[in-house]
Amino acid sequence: MPEIVFTSILSNGTFTGSTFAIATAAAVICGLIIAGAYMYTNRYSKSFVTTLVLLPAVVELVIILVNGNIGAGVAVAGAFSLVRFRSAPGRGQEITGIFLAMAVGLAAGMGYVGVALLSAVAFSAVSMLLKALRFGSSDAGIRLLKITVPEDLDYEGCFEDIFRKYLKEYTYDEVRTTNMGSLYRLTLSLTMKDNVSSKDFLDELRTRNGNLDISLGRITEAIDTL
Repeated sequence: MPEIVFTSILSNGTFTGSTFAIATAAAVICGLIIAGAYMYTNRYSKSFVTTLVLLPAVVELVIILVNGNIGAGVAVAGAFSLVRFRSAPGRGQEITGIFLAMAVGLAAGMGYVGVALLSAVAFSAVSMLLKALRFGSSDAGIRLLKITVPEDLDYEGCFEDIFRKYLKEYTYDEVRTTNMGSLYRLTLSLTMKDNVSSKDFLDELRTRNGNLDISLGRITEAIDTL
């Protein structure tokens, strides 16, 4: 690989108009690459992907301005530490995208344009490959069932024949009271059999629970947060 990829375009911590333009353009391109990969692999909002595009350029601007000045660098780091980047806890993919955008912005700000571009392309390609291979999606078939039953219904064993008919396996995760104790809410994790109808499954359940609320959906992974 040519050594120019790993060589800084800055000289002794100083920059010119051309080097600044090159570093900024590289940072924006890296942001576009990272945002594009994120859009391919995750659910996203317009605000967040716009942030991923611009964040490398913002970090690059800060780094290139304080390059070689330790005092200014410490002052800027202190100012940034007072700012909360996100008010809500982020998912693992969001935090990874933010760190990658900051890392390539840091590389571009130090003049290592080749390293920034190579890193953005490489990590984005790995992310897209893992998405294509469905890496870590072993629980994709597990669903969450919530059944509301009246307090006078003996729910233990009431639905077992229906479960055996439609489900490969199931587990009772939680039983709790609701509506001032007049109702029970059953929560189950389950895997449905192949070629069975979800509608027929729910229809048979509601004939047993007095047509009270029933919900069946995918598990929204709480383990996705850090």
